[in-house]
Amino acid sequence: MYKIRTCIHANFVVYNRLNTCMLLENKEIAIIGAGPVGLTMAALLQRKGVRVRVYERDKNAHSRIWGGTLDLHEESGQKALAKAGILPDYYERAWPMGRILADTRGNILLAIAEQAKAPEINRTELRDILLAGLKDDTVIWDRKLGALEPRGKTWVLKFEGRPDAIADVVFVANGGMSNARAFVTDAKVMQTETFMVQGEVNDPAKNCPEFLQKGGVTNILMASGDGVNFVANPNNNGALTYSISFDRSRYELLENKFDFQDQVGVAAFLVKLLNKWDESYIHLIRSTPVFTGLPSRKFSLDQPWKNNRPLPITLIGDAAHLMPPFAGKGVNTGMLDALILSENLTEGLFGTLRSAIQDYENKMFLYAAEAQLETERNEYEMHRPDFSFFKRFSNLR
Repeated sequence: MYKIRTCIHANFVVYNRLNTCMLLENKEIAIIGAGPVGLTMAALLQRKGVRVRVYERDKNAHSRIWGGTLDLHEESGQKALAKAGILPDYYERAWPMGRILADTRGNILLAIAEQAKAPEINRTELRDILLAGLKDDTVIWDRKLGALEPRGKTWVLKFEGRPDAIADVVFVANGGMSNARAFVTDAKVMQTETFMVQGEVNDPAKNCPEFLQKGGVTNILMASGDGVNFVANPNNNGALTYSISFDRSRYELLENKFDFQDQVGVAAFLVKLLNKWDESYIHLIRSTPVFTGLPSRKFSLDQPWKNNRPLPITLIGDAAHLMPPFAGKGVNTGMLDALILSENLTEGLFGTLRSAIQDYENKMFLYAAEAQLETERNEYEMHRPDFSFFKRFSNLR
């Protein structure tokens, strides 16, 4: 009897796996957004033989991606790249960077060793790595989504100024401001009290050599004072990039008063903001030709997602759990989304698309809420008037 039951169970498992491996067979899969999360999802699915298309608003693969470098965590981002077979490429092109903690007067307080287990990679280089692992026709560029409509048994993707596309299943990975999120959740994007400005200086050895010498080309320099945080990366694809974050309500900054068309005005605001800081910081600001910036945004996962979706669709990355960048969790959490969802869909774990997607969402709500909470705590602490990077890192040693 035992042998018969074992045989029946084994046959059931084999049948179940064969059956569920067909969840995406002969289906058109659309991923909206060719950021790290969308491309990771495409790589993981394509590796399992799934037919997938990625639609991206950027004009082409060479479009410049703004933002700081990324350190991918072993338990999330790196794990996803390993499953996609491209983790060695990440280690080959990423930089292990240490941390130099300075004060507002420019004095070096503490040096922290290079982070070899989580090296920093430029966002454009990460895109290149992910694209290299995909078939040439996977990503369709210059496709800004205008609307997403259910029509019969298929989704219709309507792009601005471009032909429509159709899909059986849609994975939304184009950020927290995506209009496609409305099919899954009514959660609204909220601005936090923090504003971030990013500056970039090309050829830093020529244009800001004094500042570059503070940390060298393999260290990220961090300083804080009176609730203002300054973080500079000397080698973001050959440029020195830095971010300045602060509590906008404390500094009487309203979004409609910050005009990034007026780069001179932005520089003047930052010089005034750091008027008590060392001249090396001021000189860096004055050497910066281009600034970008935006208020930090988030939305809550407290509200359950919709069960009455007309066709298979779910959210991954910032579209699922937008959070400010104060814990290094955003992209890493999104890549974990891609890993779990792709496994649910391709490894014979579930009998239906609905159950595979629901299980992913149940798990994501837990780990993403935890990441959001950590980020929220960091954002509050880091912008208190008495916050110090030196004290924070010293307490962790």
